[in-house]
Amino acid sequence: MKPLRLLLADDHTVVRQGLRKVLEERPDWEVVAEAGDGREAIRLAEQHKPDVAVIDAAMPLLNGVEATRQITKRAPDTRILILSMYDDEAYVAQALKAGATGYLLKDSADVNLLQAVSDVSQGKSFFSPSIARLVLDDFRRPRGEGQIDRYESLSDREREIFQLIADGKVNKEIAGTLGISLSTVETHRAHIMEKLNVHSAAEIVLYAVRRGIVR
Repeated sequence: MKPLRLLLADDHTVVRQGLRKVLEERPDWEVVAEAGDGREAIRLAEQHKPDVAVIDAAMPLLNGVEATRQITKRAPDTRILILSMYDDEAYVAQALKAGATGYLLKDSADVNLLQAVSDVSQGKSFFSPSIARLVLDDFRRPRGEGQIDRYESLSDREREIFQLIADGKVNKEIAGTLGISLSTVETHRAHIMEKLNVHSAAEIVLYAVRRGIVR
């Protein structure tokens, strides 16, 4: 029987080591790669094609939700479990829309991690109990017409640049990180500000903090 192949992505080495120790208590599970930021997680997922990726929600360079969105495109057979400290309804909704199969709060990871990975690997959904209640409440709530999520209107590239701006990167650094021209970054930046109705890098950072994209 083939082992279950896992990818861990968290910007804290100690956290990754702890997760790895717990997961590899299962003799039929193998951690094949570890990433310290969202962009590295995408690269390693594309390279190793793991069965399950355990992705931290808040990472530098690219957050867990945007990493999830891209991994589901580049490694569609990889199922994704978001590991998060955020029990915010909007953030959970973002993760699910991006393609995550499960959402596990960090404060319950010591109890639920093995079950969460097992369920996700079988194509089932897994939510921490408090998150499951949020999802159910959201499902039951009547929807108003015309509700628009401005962040969801951003393109994949705009979300990447949004994250890098929120991480404090200037346009030249963003251009170098993404391998695009400075003028292209400036154009995307203008579109981001227009779509989100923000007017400065500081407002972008505040928007990202409120949304749980950066800490």
